[in-house]
Amino acid sequence: MSSLAPYSGTQRSLVMAIDVGTTYSGAAYAILDPREVPRIQGVSRYPGQSSGDYKIPSVLYYTDDGRVRAVGAEAYVPGFELIVEDEDLIFVDWFKLHLCPESMDPDSARESELHPLPPNKSVVDVLADFLAYLFACAKRYITETHASGTSLWNSLEGRIDFVLSHPNGWQGPQQAKMRHAAIKAGLVPDTPAGRARVHFVTEGEASLHYCVNSGLASDLIDEGERVMIIDAGGGTVDLSTYLFTGMAPVSAEEIAAPTSIMQGSTRVNARALRFLRAKLQHSRFGNHEHLADMMENFEASTKPTFKEGTEKSFIKFGSRADNDLAVGIRSGQMVLDGADIAGFFQPSLTAIVAAVQDQLRAAAHTVRAAFLVGGFAASPWLFSNLQDILSFMDIELSRPDNCTNKAVAEGAASFFLTSFVSTRIAQFTYGVVFNKTFLEYDPEHLQRRHLLQHRPSGRVSLPDGYRVYISKGARIKDDAEIRFNFFRESTRSRGLKRISAEITAYRGEGTAPRWVDIAPDLFVPLCEVRADMSGVKREEKQGPHGSYYTQDYDIVILCGQTELKAQICWIENGEEKRGDAQVIYDEYDEGESIVY
Repeated sequence: MSSLAPYSGTQRSLVMAIDVGTTYSGAAYAILDPREVPRIQGVSRYPGQSSGDYKIPSVLYYTDDGRVRAVGAEAYVPGFELIVEDEDLIFVDWFKLHLCPESMDPDSARESELHPLPPNKSVVDVLADFLAYLFACAKRYITETHASGTSLWNSLEGRIDFVLSHPNGWQGPQQAKMRHAAIKAGLVPDTPAGRARVHFVTEGEASLHYCVNSGLASDLIDEGERVMIIDAGGGTVDLSTYLFTGMAPVSAEEIAAPTSIMQGSTRVNARALRFLRAKLQHSRFGNHEHLADMMENFEASTKPTFKEGTEKSFIKFGSRADNDLAVGIRSGQMVLDGADIAGFFQPSLTAIVAAVQDQLRAAAHTVRAAFLVGGFAASPWLFSNLQDILSFMDIELSRPDNCTNKAVAEGAASFFLTSFVSTRIAQFTYGVVFNKTFLEYDPEHLQRRHLLQHRPSGRVSLPDGYRVYISKGARIKDDAEIRFNFFRESTRSRGLKRISAEITAYRGEGTAPRWVDIAPDLFVPLCEVRADMSGVKREEKQGPHGSYYTQDYDIVILCGQTELKAQICWIENGEEKRGDAQVIYDEYDEGESIVY
């Protein structure tokens, strides 16, 4: 079963999908020829590792002056550790976690688990360096794999669309940083046309596309069936639930707001490291070098092979001469009870099960099938224990063997070619803060009369009213438009030539208050919409203190896709007119505003 159709474009082009993961990353692409069904291919050849690997470690080494020295598998080639020592290189991993919004993981423990960035480097800088490397690897793979590869690449280079995947819990601010990194990496130019060639998809939706187009879900998916995607990666576990509304062509709807929890495999590592530090605090093997060796072996061998909490587990390090029986070290191996290893995994399993239950409650229907994908899905302990628990919920959990390495990258490319998710669920309540006309008979207004504002028209208003346009949990079609009506007054005509309107999210439960001051901490600025209004009619009127000017218009938010876009709209001579608008996210840590 595949949802891919012949390419409808008029000239050959290229789509490249890049999945930057917390621990591993990869890329996929499709050459698009008119009237031909595209073939999605994963990049499976990278420097420093054998052919056939679809992912590379998400790591970099920097020199002390900020130059990239090694990336991915090149950081682990034999002998490179000597270069690290000689050149005093700076190691960077888990950098993706620096992008995660605090709302995804309020646990203060996350801060202590964040690995530092290099001096004078922001997360955008590091991401840009990593994207540039993956792009160069993909370019080399295409030019070496395809006939007349160099000529092929030269003909396509200016017509590449990029799809960047991200966790379900990321929103516009994170997308803006990713687009900024893509520009800094040289993937696209910093122009409106260049920025428009960068697209986004959640990891959950990308995984759904992969499962459908690869045929992995054909036995469990049919019209009317519901399926849950559990994408367990290095940093996050992303959950999405869908209803299939058609099969020819394939169409699906979200039936629960996608969620993302910070309980990926890196949390298992963090718990293991804390355990080892405590256990070895009085041992000569509790130093940084020995702990680093232990964690390297834990990541490479102990963690991916651990199956049963009733069996002993071993973490190799050092040499056979290393012994400390008091802490369980014999012949260069630390012996641990299986229950201790299981304890590293258990909080992640508990959190995943709770998130599954939340998805089921939100979906309000039974779900028969679930797919566990992502790098963490390869854990035998996680899969078997989650499978047992979900079976009691009458959910059949599958783990496609060949899905963990390339699901998100290839699924992201598929999303670009044929996005079959037609309806999405609003994760928050969205609206605008506005000035309400003062009503002297309204008790709520009288409570705030000390805040009265007088407008040029003589109208008296109160600030900080809140008007809801999208409620949390609302079903939004992929072509949905939400209109925010605005009416402005100014004593100066040119004061109406530009607009800057803020879209505000309410992150509380239940119905949003009508006034921001009732729960100010729960109202969060989402983005700012800016537009040139010089072409929009300004009407001159007379007020109690002289002439003034008014403007009546709508801001149109295109909100049914995987990222917000905006337009301005007004009526001129009875006809609707539209203009471009910019969606802006303030990046305080970057010292600039990022626009797309």
